[in-house]
Amino acid sequence: MQNQRILVTGGAGFIGSNFANTLAEDNGVIALDDGYLGTPENLNDDVEFVNASVLDDDLPTNVDIVVHLAALSSYQMHEDNPTKGARVNIEGFVNTVEQARDDGCDTVVYATTSSIYGSRTEPSPEDMAVETNTGYEASKLARERYAEYFANHYDMNMAGLRFFSVYQGYGGAEEHKGEYANVIAQFADDMANGEQPVLYGDGTQTRDFTHVDDIVRGIEMTAEKKLTGVYNLGTGQRYSFNTVVEMLNDELGTDIEPAYIENPIPESVYVYDTCADASKIKEEAGWEPEINFEEGIRQVCAQYQ
Repeated sequence: MQNQRILVTGGAGFIGSNFANTLAEDNGVIALDDGYLGTPENLNDDVEFVNASVLDDDLPTNVDIVVHLAALSSYQMHEDNPTKGARVNIEGFVNTVEQARDDGCDTVVYATTSSIYGSRTEPSPEDMAVETNTGYEASKLARERYAEYFANHYDMNMAGLRFFSVYQGYGGAEEHKGEYANVIAQFADDMANGEQPVLYGDGTQTRDFTHVDDIVRGIEMTAEKKLTGVYNLGTGQRYSFNTVVEMLNDELGTDIEPAYIENPIPESVYVYDTCADASKIKEEAGWEPEINFEEGIRQVCAQYQ
């Protein structure tokens, strides 16, 4: 993608800054962030940073493409303040898209969530029946419905991406997320510092871990194709937390056993297994993951060696 004006909300956060920094080489990129989960330190000098909230008026939406990633992005954040979660994730989305529409922008790519699939060991397709068990999931499904409205009523290109367990490691912008960082980053940092990684339950839960570089490519390709609909971004493979610890031990040259604790998240809402069926995005945009899990683990551990 070249010579486009792009607004990235949540642009100083983990995924947002990776996307903004990558696209800023050939495009004019604005990263908008209120500092809740992001920091301008994550951004390269050629990215324009705007300190603002998606709930504000007069957003810098006079662009060709909006990539809307701003959100309260976890179950616990929503439980701490459900009203704030709904305002940021739903009202903030509608506010941003409406301002973009008024400014003549017709292409929006936005983050929804793969959590709505619940616990599944089989690959989850976008058209399967889903239900919401958390305020976080409800807010992201509301985004999808509002996106459908903007697409149908105003003929906008509205693509929702359901990300699967995105990771990079503390060598990148993920470090700023701290306790909200992917478990791979947290486990690797603990183990590299001689500490036991803490696993919920027995560690047999699995995730479809997807490297942030593949996510960035998926967002870019979706925007370029001006897609409309909902799409999974994941690898279609899953690994248990126990396996992650084994692989990190191998790569770091350590021999550290995990510490197992009782899961503090209610069983009714905890997702034990995730796995993406990404055939739709492959067919419509040509996207498929390029970084296999072994290489991803190597990249996470490289900073410690």
